[in-house]
Amino acid sequence: MPRPGTARSRPGSPAPGAEFDRQVRNLVERDWPTAAGLTPDQFTALVAPLRDLAVDTADGTWAPDTGRVPFLLVVTREVAPIEHTMARTTLRGRAEPGFVDRSFEPGALERFAAVEETGLPDPRAYLLFDVERGEEFCGVVPKDALDTIAARGRTPLTIEEGVALITHFPEVLVKNKCFSLGGSRSGDRRVPAIWISRHAPKLGWCWEGNPHTWLGMASAGSRRAVAER
Repeated sequence: MPRPGTARSRPGSPAPGAEFDRQVRNLVERDWPTAAGLTPDQFTALVAPLRDLAVDTADGTWAPDTGRVPFLLVVTREVAPIEHTMARTTLRGRAEPGFVDRSFEPGALERFAAVEETGLPDPRAYLLFDVERGEEFCGVVPKDALDTIAARGRTPLTIEEGVALITHFPEVLVKNKCFSLGGSRSGDRRVPAIWISRHAPKLGWCWEGNPHTWLGMASAGSRRAVAER
């Protein structure tokens, strides 16, 4: 595994194929195949069909320091458990591993599933395009932020997508610019979110009616997967 927290902003606009390859290597180096019960080659083969989709579809400027990236490789909890993937995240320049907050009672995390509106294109792996961490929604009631995102034709990020964002781009998660993940809900008023605690990323939740000045709402333009596996 590489030294945690060493990722930096991508200079300019890297070729989508090269960036896709980097994201795959990042997951392999962070031991995601072990959590999936796969060899590195098997894990790479699982996501490899998405490379052409990234090359053909990705567009935009890479600016993770401002919370915006053209695409993310997302591997869901069906492949690698969230408890494992969160533990492989760090803040930029820090070594402390991310963690799931104890406010998730036993079995609660499993109930925070992707809402139907997200229309996940594949239960295992897919690409997320036009991603924003959503700091414009800091101080906004989460429910109102979700309404605004929907009105713009965008989609809130799920828990797995939030984990993918800080795994591939740890520089996105900074003080006072953390984000909620309204694409995963458990049927109650709780909205999951990722913020900073003990010098590390923490996956927790907040109430949908409570605004926080340091917590926005992450969103994306679309999700896509290959037609066949």
